[in-house]
Amino acid sequence: MNDFIKDTTEIPSLSFGAPEPEPELPVQQPEEKKEVMDDSVLSDEQKAMVNAFVSQIDLANTNGILQYGAGAQKKMADFSEKTLENVRSKDLGEIGDLLTSVVTELKTFDAEEEKGPFSFFKKSTNKLNAMKAKYDKAEVNVNKICDVLDGHQRQLLKDIAILDQMYAQNLNYFKELTMYILAGKKKLELVRSTELRDLQNKAQMTGKAEDAQAAKDLEDLCNRFEKKLYDLELTRMVSIQTAPQIRMIQNSNSVMAEKIQSTLVNTIPLWKNQMIIALGVHHSTEAAKAQRQVSDMTNELLKKNAENLKMATIETAKESERGIVDMETLKQTNQSLISTLDEVMKIQEDGRQKRAAAEVELVQLENDIKKKMLELSAGGQH
Repeated sequence: MNDFIKDTTEIPSLSFGAPEPEPELPVQQPEEKKEVMDDSVLSDEQKAMVNAFVSQIDLANTNGILQYGAGAQKKMADFSEKTLENVRSKDLGEIGDLLTSVVTELKTFDAEEEKGPFSFFKKSTNKLNAMKAKYDKAEVNVNKICDVLDGHQRQLLKDIAILDQMYAQNLNYFKELTMYILAGKKKLELVRSTELRDLQNKAQMTGKAEDAQAAKDLEDLCNRFEKKLYDLELTRMVSIQTAPQIRMIQNSNSVMAEKIQSTLVNTIPLWKNQMIIALGVHHSTEAAKAQRQVSDMTNELLKKNAENLKMATIETAKESERGIVDMETLKQTNQSLISTLDEVMKIQEDGRQKRAAAEVELVQLENDIKKKMLELSAGGQH
């Protein structure tokens, strides 16, 4: 397509073979005006070129008539062929397939989720890791496709600029063909209204065969030139049809470039952001769960410590209020001592009365009392 990059501002030029120089004839308007081609597409300078070129056209120059406008036709034919080659070589279907591949990658990843992009966080850690791995794989595939799409987008933007130049060049060919046709029609009308009419009148007046043949020859030349002009009009119609075709191609390229742009700057970043947000939510959930577990453990430890502290405090208070020897033990010991003393006193009293008679028994009793005292002393210590 780079062959089309030319200076599209050049003014079309007209040429009629290589005829011998001849004096310029004034352009005469026919007596009866006929419908002529619309020349509004031409500038004033180009219209002046058309009027000036009319005098250079020689219907008797067979080679000149044969080559009349042929250069413009050849350029238009080559231009149309190259335009067609450009359309054939531009496989927009490949770009469409790439865009479809991106969507397929994203849908395939999301299709495995039962309740949207966040539902897998309710599953196990192994499942989460598996999803992360799938996301990483999908991201690699998507990035590869996006790299290719980015290259296509740059090429499409270049093609759009070149198509603008192609459109301008096609318009230039259209103007050139229009100028040839306008000049030819004016020449044809001029010859028929002047030279041909004069020859026909002369043939009728003289009745000579050579005069009639001269009129017939000029009329044949006019007819052949008229057919040549019609052929140029067909070529001009190709140029007219090429203009919207170029715009259609350009529009298709623009639409495809916009789709690529939307995919690169909207779809892919949104998909990645969705995953980042999802992972962030999961991490926050896990952190909150861990914090809750720490708080629960702290509260449990505080409760247990408080219970243990309560029990220890109560027992300590009890022990601190308790004497070394229980009061009941002192009472029992005191009573035993009093009883013992009473019994001793009674024994002593009886002993004095019976000492003489029961010396041996007194000794025994004394031993018993000592023994009892020892027992009482031992019991008191416990």
